[in-house]
Amino acid sequence: MFFKHIYEKGLAHASYLVGCQATGEAIVIDPKRDIDDYLQIAVQEKLKITHVTETHIHADFLSGTRELANATGANVLLSGEGGEDWKYAYEHKQLMNGDVFNVGNLRFEVMHTPGHTPEHISFLLTDTAASSKPVMIFTGDFIFVGDVGRPDLLEEAAGYTGTSEIGAKQMFESIKKFKKLPDFVQVWPAHGAGSACGKALGAVPSSTVGYEKIVNWALNISDESNFVKKLLDGQPEPPKYFSMMKKLNKAGADLLNGIPQPAKLSVNQLKEALEKKITLVDTRNKNTFAEGHIPGSLNIQNNSAFSTWAGWMLNYDQQFLLIADDNSINDLTRKLIRIGLDNIYGYFNNIDAWTDESHKLEFVNQISTCDLKGKIDTGEDFEIIDVRGKTEFEEGHINGSRNIHAGFIGDSLDTLDTESEYILSCAGGDRSSTALSLLLKHGFKNVYNLTGGYNAWKVEHANCNKTKETVEAV
Repeated sequence: MFFKHIYEKGLAHASYLVGCQATGEAIVIDPKRDIDDYLQIAVQEKLKITHVTETHIHADFLSGTRELANATGANVLLSGEGGEDWKYAYEHKQLMNGDVFNVGNLRFEVMHTPGHTPEHISFLLTDTAASSKPVMIFTGDFIFVGDVGRPDLLEEAAGYTGTSEIGAKQMFESIKKFKKLPDFVQVWPAHGAGSACGKALGAVPSSTVGYEKIVNWALNISDESNFVKKLLDGQPEPPKYFSMMKKLNKAGADLLNGIPQPAKLSVNQLKEALEKKITLVDTRNKNTFAEGHIPGSLNIQNNSAFSTWAGWMLNYDQQFLLIADDNSINDLTRKLIRIGLDNIYGYFNNIDAWTDESHKLEFVNQISTCDLKGKIDTGEDFEIIDVRGKTEFEEGHINGSRNIHAGFIGDSLDTLDTESEYILSCAGGDRSSTALSLLLKHGFKNVYNLTGGYNAWKVEHANCNKTKETVEAV
C-alpha cells in the first residue's frame, strides 16, 4: 500500500492519496482545489488516480473533487446520507453507511458519522493484501486529534436555524460507534491545529483510536447533556466565506483546468482599475503597509492566514486586485482559489513606480504599549477596539476596550464615529492592521494600531512608568 498525507498549512487542511501498488490504482480523499500535487505524486509512484471522494460538504475550503475527476477520469464517490437537503448536485456515485468499495486490494468501508454535518461519512481502510483487520480510518471533520468537529457551523455560517444541538447529539452517537473500533486503528482527520472547524485541534497530524479514547475530551464524557453543552461552548467565530463554500461544494466547484495566471498591471492599468472602484488588496507585511500604501487598500498579509482573511474581507461578486511581488503571486493565487475567490483582476508590484508619478501614499498611525498607557493614565478621549475573537477577549483584554471581531468591522461601521479616535488591538498586530485598513478605506483618519497587540500589553504595560523613571534619572 502507498500512503501520502498532503497538508496545506494555510487552511490547516489535510488530504490523502492512497494507492494499491499491486494494481496501480489510487484514491484521493478530501482533495484541495489545486490538484497538481496529487497528479505529480501519482506519476512519481506509477499510480493512476481511479477514485476521488470526500467525507462531507466542506465549509472551509473549495473541494477539488470535480477538478481531479475531470483531469483523471476518476470515479466520484460521495455521501448519500443526511437527507435530500444534503445531496450533492453533480454527477457521482452515492455512498451509504455500510457500503464497501475497493481500490485494488484496498478495502474501504463507509461509516455514516453525522454531527459536524448530517451527511458526514468516514472511511475505514483495510489493506487486504496484508491483513483482514482495518489499519486506518479517515475521519474528515468528525474526529480530530484531541477534538471533534463543531456542529454549529450549519447554524452560524450557513443559516440552518436550530441545527446546532441536533448536530451535537448526533456527534455524541457517532462517537459511540468510533469507540468500538480497535485501538490500533490509525486516525487521519481532514484538519489540524489552526482550523476553524473545531476549537482545540492537536498539532500532530494523526493519532489512533486507542489514544483518542485516553486524551480526547469528547470521548470521555458519558452524559449527553454535558457533552452537548461543552461541545457548543466557546467555538470560534466561523469566517463569513464558510456559507459560500457550503453552497459551491454542494453544487460542485467551477473547473479551472490549471492554476490561473493573473495579469501584471502597469501604473496606468492600476489607475484605471482604481477608477473603476476595484478593490485593492495589499498583501505586504503590516509594517511595510504602515510605512506607506495606496489609499483605500486593504492590508491582508501574505501569511498562513491569508486565505481565511481574504474570505472574511472580500466580496465573491466583485473583482479585486493585489499588491504583490512576482515571486509571491502564484502562492497568493493558489490561496485564493482554494476558497473560490477567482475574481482576480490582476496584480501590481511596484509602489515606487506609483509614487514616481506623484501619487501620494497613506500611512498607518502606530502606538506603543507605553504611549497607550500614558493616554489612559491622563484620561484622554479615545476608545480601544479589540478585534480578536470573543473567547480570546473574554480570557483577557485591556480594561475598557470594546470587542468587535476583525471580520465584523465592516458590519459595525454604523456603531463607530469617523471623527472619534480609535486604537485597534489584537494579539500581535496582524488582525488589527487588517481591520484598521478597512476603517481607513471608509474615511476614518484618527485610528491607531497597537504595536505588538495585547500580547505586548500584558508583558510591557506594568513597566512603562519604571522605564520613564529610569530615563529621567539618566
